[in-house]
Amino acid sequence: MASPVLDADRSASRSTAPSAAPPPPRRTRLFDLPEVRWAGLSAAAFLAAFPLDLAGAPAWAWGPLYALCYAAGGWEPGWAGVQALREKSLDVDLLMVVAAIGAAAIGQFLDGGLLIVIFAVSGALEALATRRTADSVRGLLDLAPAKAVRLTGSTEQPVDVADLRVGDTVLVRPGERLPADGTVLDGASDVDQATITGEPLPVPKAPGDEVFAGTLNGTGVLRVRVDRDASASVIARIVALVEEASATKAPTQLFIEKIEQRYSVGVVVATLALFTVPLAFGAELTGTLLRAMTFMIVASPCAVVLATMPPLLSAIANAGRHGVLVKSAVVMERLGQVDRVALDKTGTLTEGTPRVAEIRLLADAPGEPEVLSQAAAAELPSEHPLARAVVAAARERGLPVPTAAEFTSAPGHGVRAVVDGRVVTVGRPAAAPADEARGAAAAVGELQAAGRTAVVVTVDGTAVAVLGIANRLREGAPAAVAALGRLSGAEPTLLTGDNEPAARRVAAEVGITDVRAGLLPEDKVAAVREWERAGERTLVVGDGVNDAPALAAAHSGIAMGRAGSDLALETADAVVVRDELATVPAVVALSRRARRLVVQNLVIAGVCIGALVVWDLAGHLPLPLGVAGHEGSTVLVGLNGLRLLRESAWRKALA
Repeated sequence: MASPVLDADRSASRSTAPSAAPPPPRRTRLFDLPEVRWAGLSAAAFLAAFPLDLAGAPAWAWGPLYALCYAAGGWEPGWAGVQALREKSLDVDLLMVVAAIGAAAIGQFLDGGLLIVIFAVSGALEALATRRTADSVRGLLDLAPAKAVRLTGSTEQPVDVADLRVGDTVLVRPGERLPADGTVLDGASDVDQATITGEPLPVPKAPGDEVFAGTLNGTGVLRVRVDRDASASVIARIVALVEEASATKAPTQLFIEKIEQRYSVGVVVATLALFTVPLAFGAELTGTLLRAMTFMIVASPCAVVLATMPPLLSAIANAGRHGVLVKSAVVMERLGQVDRVALDKTGTLTEGTPRVAEIRLLADAPGEPEVLSQAAAAELPSEHPLARAVVAAARERGLPVPTAAEFTSAPGHGVRAVVDGRVVTVGRPAAAPADEARGAAAAVGELQAAGRTAVVVTVDGTAVAVLGIANRLREGAPAAVAALGRLSGAEPTLLTGDNEPAARRVAAEVGITDVRAGLLPEDKVAAVREWERAGERTLVVGDGVNDAPALAAAHSGIAMGRAGSDLALETADAVVVRDELATVPAVVALSRRARRLVVQNLVIAGVCIGALVVWDLAGHLPLPLGVAGHEGSTVLVGLNGLRLLRESAWRKALA
C-alpha cells in the first residue's frame, strides 16, 4: 500500500495548495460600521443645510435637513444616555444631546447641528479605531487555514480545521500553512514560523519536532499529529490574550468615571442654576438659555475621560507589534510602577537548550575533534536533550558523525555504542566504573563547581574527555538586566530552582549578585510576598510551571511565551512572544511614558475646561466657539495619547 506522504510528494508539483499564499488582511471598511454611516449622514445633512441657512433660504428648505442631522447623529448617543439613566447614571453623551436640543429650542439650529456633527464624527472615529484594532487581533486567526487534510489509514479526507481533534493525523503539502499545533510524525521540511516565534529564517522540522498552526510549510511534505484543539492553539491563545486588553480599564479610568458621574450631576445643577437664577431676576430668556447651554457644553468632562485610555491602549498596541502582549490597560499602567525585578534562570535568562560549553581532554586522549565526533556518533540515536547538545556541537564544528552500532541506552546513566570498531560510552560520572572514570574526577569537580553539567566520554574503557554542558545565555541578557536595574532603581534578583553553582555562573554572566537558588515554587512566592510587604512593587519574569505562583503573587508578571508553560502564560500579566529579553525593560519604559502622557492629558483637559468655564461665566462665550474649544481639547488629548503608536516611541523605550 502506498504511503500518503509518498503520494503527496508525487502530486505536490501538480497540486496548488489553497493556503499557500498568505491570507489577505481582515480590515473593516469605513462604512461597514453603523456609527460611521450615521455620522456620515448627519454630516452630509448639516453640510447641505448650512449654506441654505446662511443664504437666508426659507425654513422649509433647510429645516428638514437640520432635523435629519440631529436625528442621524444624535439618536445613538441619546439612547445610550437614556440607558445610563435607567441605571441611575448620568452620561456625558446625554448632556451633549440635551445641549444641542436646547440650542435648537432657542433658534440656534446651526450651533446645535455643529455640536451633533462633531460629537457623531468623534464617536465614529473612535469606533473605527477600536474595530481596526480588533481586526488586527482577529487577523491572527486567519493565519491558520480553514481546511485541513486528515489521514485515516491511507485515505485523505478534507475537513474543516474546527473538526480536527487531538490525536488526528494531518497531511501538510509544500507551501501550505499548518492547520494545527502538533508534532511531526513523518517527513522533513523547513517551516517559516516567523508569525509565531519571530525567527527570521525557516526552521528545519523532522519527526518529533513541534509545529504551530498558521506557520508556512516549505518544500517538504509533513505528516503531523494534532496535539491541541484549534481553540487551544498558540494563535488562539495569543488572540485571547490580546482581546483581554480591551476588556478591562485602568484604575485611573475607573476612578475618573466615578468622578465623571458626580461631575455630570454638578454640571446639570450648575446649568439649571445659570438658567433659573437670572430669569428670576428678570434676565432675557434667549440669552440666559444660550449661556446656560454653552456652560453645559464647555464644562462637560469629555477631555478628562479621554485623558487616560488612549495613551495606555496605544502603548499596548505598540508593544503588541513588537512581540509583547500586555493583557489589559490595568497591566500596562502597573508595569510602570515596579521598583523591584526578579527573574527566573532557565528559559528566561537562558534559552533553556543545553549546549557543549567546554571540553576537558584527559591524558592519552586523541584530539578534541575526534573525541567529539565519537561522542556524537554514540549519542546520535538518543533523544535525550544532552545527547542532542553533543550531536549539535559536532555538527556546528563541521565534524563527521559516523554510524554507530550496538547502541544501548540506560535511562539516567548514559549511552553505549560501537563506533568504528571501538566501544564508546557517554554518560554521568557516577554511572562510569571507577577504572573508566579514573583521571576524570578533577575535571568533573571543576566543571560542576562552575555550574556546568559534566558528561564523561570513555573509549574502550578509558576516560578520554569530560564535556561541560550548560544552557546558552539569551542574546542581550546582560543589557536587559542592567536596563531593568536602572528602571526599577534596585538590583534585580535571580530566583531559581537550579543548584547554587549553576545559578551563580549565570548570575555572574548577566551581572546579578543577589542570587537565591534551589527554590521551590512556594519559596519564590515567599520572596515576592516579602518584598510586597516591604512596600516594593515586584515584577517577576519567568516561563515555567514552577514560576506561575510567583507570577500570580507579584505586582506584575511577564512570561516568556515561546517555550513558556500554559500555566505561566495564563497567570502572567504580559507575554513576550518572541522571547526577546530586551523587550521586558522596553515595555516597562513604555508604560512609564504612557503614565506621563496621562498626567499631561489631565492637565491639558483641566486647563481647557477651566478657561472655557471662566470665559462663559465672566464674559460672553459664543456657543460655536465653546463647542470648538470643548471638542478641540478632546481631540487634543486623544491625539496626544496616540503618540505612543509611533515606531519612535518603541525605539526610545529600547534605548
